[in-house]
Amino acid sequence: MSSTARTHRPAALRALAIATMSLIVLTTALINADAAHAHGSAINPPSRNYGCWKRWGGNFQAPEMATQDPMCHQAWQNDPNGMWNWNGLYRDGVGGNHQAYVPDGQLCSAGRTDGNRYAAMDTPGAWQATQVNNNFTVTVHDQALHGADYHRIYVTRQGFNPLTTAPRWSDLELVSQTGVVPPGQGTRVPNDPVLNGVNVSINVSAPGRTGRHLVYTIWKASHSDQTYYFCSDVIFPGGGTTPTTPPVTTPPAPTTPPATTPPAPTTPPAPTTPPAGTGGCAASYTITSQWSGGFQAEVRVTAGASPITGWTVTMPFANGQRISQAWGATIATSGSTATARNVGYNGSIAAGASTTFGFIGSWTGTNAAPALTCAVA
Repeated sequence: MSSTARTHRPAALRALAIATMSLIVLTTALINADAAHAHGSAINPPSRNYGCWKRWGGNFQAPEMATQDPMCHQAWQNDPNGMWNWNGLYRDGVGGNHQAYVPDGQLCSAGRTDGNRYAAMDTPGAWQATQVNNNFTVTVHDQALHGADYHRIYVTRQGFNPLTTAPRWSDLELVSQTGVVPPGQGTRVPNDPVLNGVNVSINVSAPGRTGRHLVYTIWKASHSDQTYYFCSDVIFPGGGTTPTTPPVTTPPAPTTPPATTPPAPTTPPAPTTPPAGTGGCAASYTITSQWSGGFQAEVRVTAGASPITGWTVTMPFANGQRISQAWGATIATSGSTATARNVGYNGSIAAGASTTFGFIGSWTGTNAAPALTCAVA
C-alpha cells in the first residue's frame, strides 16, 4: 500500500466519524424539538381528535373504522395528522379575542388552525360520545407542563343538535372557569409513554341538559400567547330534545392516501314501510346512507289510535347485518334479530304521533330491509 493511501485513510475515517456525529446530533435535536412541541388535550370527556387517536392510533389501517367509527374515519380521510397531532389543536396570538379568530361553525377546528388539518373536527355527526351526569369533571392533560392562565368550559344550550349542526358561539353557555394554574400543577400520569405530563381536573355543573351535547374547552396556556380549543361529545341522562338522526356523512377525498380508501357511497335503497305493527304502534325502516360494507338507517315508530308509553321494535336481519352504534334506542341482538327499545325521552308518544331512532351497521352481500314488528312495551 502506498504512503499516500495510508495518509488519506485516517482522514476519510475522521470525516465519516464527524458526519456520523453530526447526524446523531441532528436526530437528537429533532426528537427534542418534537418533544418540546408536545402540548395536550381534553382527555375526559375526550376531544374529538384525541378520542380518534385513542381508539384507532394503534390500528389505523383497520377497515372496520369506516363502519364502527365513521366520524373518525372521515377525519382520517381528510388528514391523518388531525388524529396523530391530537395534542396540537391550538392557535397562537389570539390575545383573548377568541370569537375574532375562531368563527362560528369552526369552533372544533380552532378556526381551521394549521390549514385544513383539523377541518374534519367541525363536521357534525354521530361522533362517539361519553355518558356524563349533569355534574361532572373535565380533565385536561397538560403534556408539556405549560400551566394555564385559565380554562373555560362551555356546554351547548338545551336544544342544540350536534348531530346536524356545527356549534356557534351563541350555542354555548359558560359553566366553569379556573384561575391561574401554575406550570406542572396537577396529577402526574405514571408509566404512560404518551400522557407523560399532568392532568388538570375541572368540576362542571350543567343543569337542565339532557341527551347529546358538546362540551367546549378553552385552555389559555401560560408559557406564551397560545390557546387550545377542544370539542368533546357527551350524552346527559334523559333527553327530551336529544337529536335522533345524524346527517349523512360522505368522507371527503383524502389529502394523504389512507391504507384503505372506501368507494363512493352508493345510492341508498328505497325506504321500506311495513304495514301497521301489532299492539298499537307501527314501525317503518329507511336506509339513509350506504357504502361498501356499511350503512346508516332510521326507524320511525308511530303510535296508533291511542297514546303509548313505551315501545319495542323487532328487526330480523336476513343478510347478516350487524349493528355497531345506535342512538334514540337501546338495541340488543340475539342471533340475526335485533330488538330496539325506547329510551327515557321517547317512549311516550301521543296518538298518531311518531318518534325515530337510528343506527350504523355493517353488511355483506345484500342489505335487504328487515320486516319490522312493533309492540307496545
